[in-house]
Amino acid sequence: MTEQEEEGAAGRQPRRQRKQTLLRLDPAVYDALARWAGEELRSANAQIEFLLRKALFDAGRLPGTARPIPRRGRPPRAAGGDGAEDDETGGRTAP
Repeated sequence: MTEQEEEGAAGRQPRRQRKQTLLRLDPAVYDALARWAGEELRSANAQIEFLLRKALFDAGRLPGTARPIPRRGRPPRAAGGDGAEDDETGGRTAP
């Protein structure tokens, strides 16, 4: 049984494979893109996808079936918790 079949068997939709493509860019364009991506804490690949999606949306051509870009990094902190709050240094304070 494949991973996709296992996910489907568990009642979840199978994950669609992300398409891979080769993109040839002028080195100066790539350098500018990589700098911009770094400023926004994205990879160059994520920045390209972000810009392509924005262009498609602005042109009214983004398919309704396009899934949102998966969030990366640490998940957001759960609301509520145990009532203790973080202090300015990032440590926990006593409740």
